[in-house]
Amino acid sequence: MTTDVELANRGASLIRPPGLRGVAADWSSDQRAFKSASWGKAMMWIFLLSDTFIFSCFLLSYMTVRMSTTVPWPNPSAVFALTIGGTKIPLILIAIMTFILISSSGTMAMAVNFGYRRDRLKTALLMLVTAAFGATFVGMQAFEWTKLIREGVRPWGNPWGADQFGSSFFMITGFHGTHVTIGVIFLIIMARKVWRGDFDRARRGFFTSRKGRYENVEIMGLYWHFVDLVWVFIFALFYLW
Repeated sequence: MTTDVELANRGASLIRPPGLRGVAADWSSDQRAFKSASWGKAMMWIFLLSDTFIFSCFLLSYMTVRMSTTVPWPNPSAVFALTIGGTKIPLILIAIMTFILISSSGTMAMAVNFGYRRDRLKTALLMLVTAAFGATFVGMQAFEWTKLIREGVRPWGNPWGADQFGSSFFMITGFHGTHVTIGVIFLIIMARKVWRGDFDRARRGFFTSRKGRYENVEIMGLYWHFVDLVWVFIFALFYLW
């Protein structure tokens, strides 16, 4: 049986030391740092932070190459224009892709909202709609790649100017498109589990919460919002600049 003295000693051991030693003790012992967030959510934030560094390196490398090259850089408005009804419309495909991806963030946010309300049918449906938006985005990106490849764009050159344009384009958009594709796959997996009630029954399995909570839907939403946010920077720096 625990005595009052032992309880007092335990309480004394939880007092955080002052200064940096206290911060280190707090994080290492997990006294306060992750009390309001599960390890799944914390690990997703850490993964997104590491992914932020990778995308930042790609975009910084792109800006460095573009500003340092002595060969004229292709005009994105001309390169990414589509001819519709005999008229060339600059960046029309990219604008539609951006609208679709931003819209998918809205449906994903609603899916998380309905998930915490335990409305599994609406949650699953909205996740599938989000996946459909993502698949449409990837399909349009594949069309964009095919069009440019047919026009002569390669990772080692292009017919409109600086050779680095092709490598920058395929590297940045390809890496982002891979993230979107992975997100679509996991959205479908999670939507299926929500639809059949795995979270309500606390059914054990791959990506299924053991406590019957819908937190994994929110974790999936964090990933998807990150992918959408990265595209905003790609759109601004690669297509508009």
